[in-house]
Amino acid sequence: MRLIDTHCHFDDSAFDRDRDAVWRRARDVGVAAIVIPSIKSDWWPRVKQVCSTYPGLSPAYGLHPMFMPDHNDRDIERLAGWIGREHPVAIGECGLDFFIPDPDREGQQRCFEAQLQLAQQFDLPVIIHARRAVEAVIDTLRRYPSLRGVLHSFSGSEQQARRLIDMGFLMSFGGPLTYPRASRLQRLVAALPLDAIMLETDSPDQPDLDQRGQRNEPARLPVILTAMTGLRNESMEEIACATTRNARSLFGIELE
Repeated sequence: MRLIDTHCHFDDSAFDRDRDAVWRRARDVGVAAIVIPSIKSDWWPRVKQVCSTYPGLSPAYGLHPMFMPDHNDRDIERLAGWIGREHPVAIGECGLDFFIPDPDREGQQRCFEAQLQLAQQFDLPVIIHARRAVEAVIDTLRRYPSLRGVLHSFSGSEQQARRLIDMGFLMSFGGPLTYPRASRLQRLVAALPLDAIMLETDSPDQPDLDQRGQRNEPARLPVILTAMTGLRNESMEEIACATTRNARSLFGIELE
């Protein structure tokens, strides 16, 4: 089985001390490709560097809604230049986060829509972060009907998920799926069509149950696959093949 981690911040400083070993562990358990979304413009160069250093890594460039104080008015213009030069597999991580204290909702909305416009311009998928903001994201995406992408670490309702699927979007799931109290999320994963699902770790964040409180890493992706298999009627091989196929189709990833 060859798996794709569709959301991993492999450029994060948490991996600086052992990044080579982390990459090897992921390859050893069948993680053949990893998508690396970016957070803010100052960190785009390090995303580029790690993706050029390790086979199987693909960059996405964007402006995360939780880091609005770090963004400035020129970043969208800079992002357009990066996309044109670097040819990423997606734009992101972008979106809306209304969970953080005192969120700049207007600023987040402007930044999100500017990135959606770039996705239209460059015909790229978007990697969307939506926390306490799924409905607002859906309302925004309706104004950009030609777009495609993924809502990573999706935590909305089944009704919201199906509306997004009808709009051409997928959902990815990671460590939270493994927690016993995540019954609502588990029911959702059991109910969704297999062609709308992908796997992720969001490492170094969102560790699975067995790694609670520790640094997460891409080698934990088979744990997510196992948890998903326990919730659905398909075999592990079927889910692995389908989620990899979904990721390859969305991001245009060619496996070695």
